[in-house]
Amino acid sequence: MKNILMIATGGTIASKQTESGLTPGLTAEDILAYIPEVENVCNVHALQLMNIDSTNMTPEHWKKIVLAVKDNYNDYDGFVICHGTDTLAYTAAALSYMIQNSRKPIVVTGSQKPISRDVTDAKTNLLDSFIYAANDESQNVSIVFDGKVICGTRAKKERAKSYNAFSSINFPYLAVIQDGVLLRYIPEVPIKEDVKFFFEMSEKVTLLKLYPGMNPSILSFLFNQYDIVVIESFGVGGMPETLMDAFYKEMDKWDGKDKLAVMTTQVANEGSNMTVYEVGRQIKHDFHMIESYDMTLEATITKLMWLEGMNYTGNQLRDGFYTEINRDMLYRKSK
Repeated sequence: MKNILMIATGGTIASKQTESGLTPGLTAEDILAYIPEVENVCNVHALQLMNIDSTNMTPEHWKKIVLAVKDNYNDYDGFVICHGTDTLAYTAAALSYMIQNSRKPIVVTGSQKPISRDVTDAKTNLLDSFIYAANDESQNVSIVFDGKVICGTRAKKERAKSYNAFSSINFPYLAVIQDGVLLRYIPEVPIKEDVKFFFEMSEKVTLLKLYPGMNPSILSFLFNQYDIVVIESFGVGGMPETLMDAFYKEMDKWDGKDKLAVMTTQVANEGSNMTVYEVGRQIKHDFHMIESYDMTLEATITKLMWLEGMNYTGNQLRDGFYTEINRDMLYRKSK
């Protein structure tokens, strides 16, 4: 039997009802007690790393998760991380960049209702995660939720209450698990490189979500405070005329000073392509702008945090962004 380490971080799956609302309170051992049938799947050891609402998750918490995996990597065949759903997609994407070339599966899961409830998705999600983690072909970072296996860089939470909370964006599900049976859609290519662990994630990356009528002065503030501004634009990507003068002024001001603007889209599916419309084509040409294409916002943000944390600049950062990691990007025409 495979030996799997469960790393508990809190979230709804570990929550108790209090006068102030749901709050994480169950320990890792408490959680495991609700799925005794896991004994037929694998040997499980538990590690209580933290017990927080995932709204409070930060890069510092990601570093602790990575360190826990690194410290125990040689002792276990796989890892299951219990996590709150609100920032689960960000954590799975971040771990995809902070733990690369893992021949052992690192599964992130959670639930929409606490595992202590009579009616809950937690027991199924957790047991499915162990089934996937104990499979010989499983590797790298992924999410197991509602019977679906999603690549760690491709998930987005699209439903706030329903059990099918997560979708795989611009990429098929890797596998499904039904009644304890794993059906793999996409065969895994065995990893030959050694696993790599990274711990530095930059705080100098921010997000600007565009909306009609936005005040242009926000651009100056963001470029003064941050090194990379991810612009979440409309449709396939572009800049409104009302922001164009301010944008050109800021880009000219910071030319040659490692300030970077990256274009992504507010539309979850099908990705960006700034060359389609005039509002995007001109600024892409003038500034040779990076755009996210089919990447998720969560992967875009965390990949840039990782690259900036590696002190990549200029062409090195651009090439690094367009280098595929854990299936995060398919379309790389601009490279």
